[in-house]
Amino acid sequence: MRARGTHITDIVVLVIAADDGVMAQTLESIQHAKNANVPIIVAINKCDKPEADPEKVKKQLLAHDIVCEDYGGDVQAVPISALKSHNLMNLKEAIITLAEVMELKADSTGLVEGIVIESRTDKGKGPVTTAIIQRGSLRKGCILVAGETWAKVRLILDENGKIMENASPGLPTEIVGWKEVPAAGDEILEVESEKRAHEVVEWRIYVKEQEKVKKDQEIIEEKQKAHQEDYRMKREGLMNINWRKRVYLLKKSQKETRQSEKVTQSDKNTLPLIIKGDVDGSVETILNILKTYDADEECILDVIHCGIGDISENDINIAESFKGIIYGFNVKAYKPIQQMAAKKKVKVKMHNIIYRLVEDLQEELSNTLPLGIEEDVIGEAAILATFEVDVGKQKVPVAGCRVQKGQLNKKMNFKLIRNGECIWTGSLSSLKHLKEDIAIVKTGMDCGLSLNNNMKFEVGDEIICFNTREVKQTISWNPGF
Repeated sequence: MRARGTHITDIVVLVIAADDGVMAQTLESIQHAKNANVPIIVAINKCDKPEADPEKVKKQLLAHDIVCEDYGGDVQAVPISALKSHNLMNLKEAIITLAEVMELKADSTGLVEGIVIESRTDKGKGPVTTAIIQRGSLRKGCILVAGETWAKVRLILDENGKIMENASPGLPTEIVGWKEVPAAGDEILEVESEKRAHEVVEWRIYVKEQEKVKKDQEIIEEKQKAHQEDYRMKREGLMNINWRKRVYLLKKSQKETRQSEKVTQSDKNTLPLIIKGDVDGSVETILNILKTYDADEECILDVIHCGIGDISENDINIAESFKGIIYGFNVKAYKPIQQMAAKKKVKVKMHNIIYRLVEDLQEELSNTLPLGIEEDVIGEAAILATFEVDVGKQKVPVAGCRVQKGQLNKKMNFKLIRNGECIWTGSLSSLKHLKEDIAIVKTGMDCGLSLNNNMKFEVGDEIICFNTREVKQTISWNPGF
């Protein structure tokens, strides 16, 4: 969203809190402005606070190649207080001065050109876009095209919601009259007639479908090549076997491959999601965050539907079919919808802070994982000597040990460690101290023990006594906020 904004605007006003200084979001905005090659004006806000330090902010900016005028650079830095309206006129003058120096001008004649800043669905107005007009003069009745939809302008509203007769370049404008909701960032172009608008939209849809077919074909060809190569390798590996056995083994290997593919797909849990947002930009941001999730995790995220507007019956029905969860961001779920969701046992989760949404989603992902097994070490013992004892007709290996940490409890699990590697896990068949069978041996005591499978010991081996418990696993996911 920030990147799109820098490519739309002519001047970036970088607002930095005087008490916080340069933060991670500030650095991201600076980088976007540099990539778009757009000049910056720094507005140092909250200068009314006692801990405010505007000079510290200017020095911090030096490390990121933003040199303010006070330090010999060409970037204007204006200390302001938005709360108390202090120095806002100076900020306005700084913007106007820079615009005059850059000779920024707009052509108000000709066909309308603009950019969709944001789009949403309004209950009374239908699809609505917030846009910046870059050229021409927008009037009621204009035929516009954006992305794969078009509009005959019914209403033009300003930033305060008041109706305007026309909108000149540079004004933030709300446009009502779209047939579908265009995507944020789409270019707005005026066309001569509705017929021309239909032609443009149909052509764009056709081109998009052709690109999709081309990509699908490339994926199919890659998979075919991989299967052919796998088939060729298997055939070459069977060339030296008689033909009857070769055909049998080839069919067997193909069957095993198909079974292994099915097992691999079913091994991972899937969490189906439906995403609903107030505006297109919100949905876009959430989807971009979901892309940062590592697909190699034990649970797969599957976005089965996304859209703009309040939670609807259709969303509930889709979620019920796929056994998915609905996440709403800055939208509403009215009482009948909530009752329908409860009846069909569909989870509907509403959020208005994106960090909370991600935390909630991370918890849902973790709930899909099976319980993990953790080991708690109870005691450690070193093997000091080895010998054998006769038990009936059988010789049983016995280890003479000294407990170094904790205690050995015969009822618990044990490991045999040799050269740092675990070579056996199981339980004890006997545990003795001074020829007496005992259940527990504590730190510093000597004992003799044998394992349940007559495992042989070596001097220097270690015996670890441990207990296992089930714990809830969590998904490690850092969206990079």
